[in-house]
Amino acid sequence: MNLGFGEIAIILFVALLFFGPSKLPELGKAAGASLKEFKKAVSGIMEDEEQQSKEENKKQ
Repeated sequence: MNLGFGEIAIILFVALLFFGPSKLPELGKAAGASLKEFKKAVSGIMEDEEQQSKEENKKQ
């Protein structure tokens, strides 16, 4: 799903109309925090899987 500049501008404009200018910074901050937590969780899972595969290779 590729979004161009026009599509992003329309989405931001609709969000501005729907939520108002006072809520957008709060929504952006919450979205950023959620994305950061998601990346942290995915990174932790990947590290666990790498560690397990290294341990299995050592046993062989």
